[in-house]
Amino acid sequence: MRTTLKRGAAALCALASCLLSIDASAHAIAGDRVFPSTMAVDDPGVGDEANFEYGHQRVPGDNGDQSINTFSFEYDKLITSRLALSVNGAYVMQNNPTANGFDNFGVGLKYLLYVNAPHEFMTSVGVNAELGGTGSHAIANSFSAFSPKIFVGKGMGDLPDSLAYLRPVAITAEAGPSLTTGAGQPNSFDYGFTVQYSLPYLQQQVHDFGLPQPLSNLVPIVEIPLSRSQGQTTGTINPGFIWINRYGQFGVEAQIPINSASGSRVGILVQAHLFFDDIAPKTLGKPLF
Repeated sequence: MRTTLKRGAAALCALASCLLSIDASAHAIAGDRVFPSTMAVDDPGVGDEANFEYGHQRVPGDNGDQSINTFSFEYDKLITSRLALSVNGAYVMQNNPTANGFDNFGVGLKYLLYVNAPHEFMTSVGVNAELGGTGSHAIANSFSAFSPKIFVGKGMGDLPDSLAYLRPVAITAEAGPSLTTGAGQPNSFDYGFTVQYSLPYLQQQVHDFGLPQPLSNLVPIVEIPLSRSQGQTTGTINPGFIWINRYGQFGVEAQIPINSASGSRVGILVQAHLFFDDIAPKTLGKPLF
């Protein structure tokens, strides 16, 4: 969800105008809060958007550690101002054994249930279906999986003046089961949360420190995506940052495994995200209805 702004005071004024003038139905916005599009734990908003990510991890395999590189994409299209349809996929390259190809493609729906602007709170529900057999036989499963989830986000902008410098903090979370259609294949319960500190919010809503670019647009973040299946919890702790503006964002995170079942080394996620509802509000970014 990203642009280039002028430095100094002009940059701050332009950023404030860009972020605060966006219709609350676009992106993930609740009052003065903009929830960025996070990389591993989905944000609670809906919008006309495109997301591109590269990920690298070393994970346990049948023959020892595997190195996996993933190039993924997702396109979200607003059907109405609160309902979005998504399509997603990923090209996977792995070794030990060597295999390359597309993973199964997915489709999803997400509905924005509730927004409380004064308290910077929002929640939505959604479901994603991974379509078995649509990817490469070397990479993808032959069975499908369905993942209904709930998403929430809460900004701390309603804290008292004595805690003003905590107002840029926001927390988002998601939770839901992943149910497979394959006989004997295990289901899982997937969940996660993020903790963010928005420097644009600090500058605009708390105190203008005159931070230069790119600091004035940064959101330092920690994401913790987790999954529980067959009595085993796996996941990572992902510290990083997101650089955000009106038209999109760029992000980088490390992926630190929480245990040996989750991976053997620190991985990386890199994201580029586009907001079509601001790039092309009358065409690509316009809800169908």
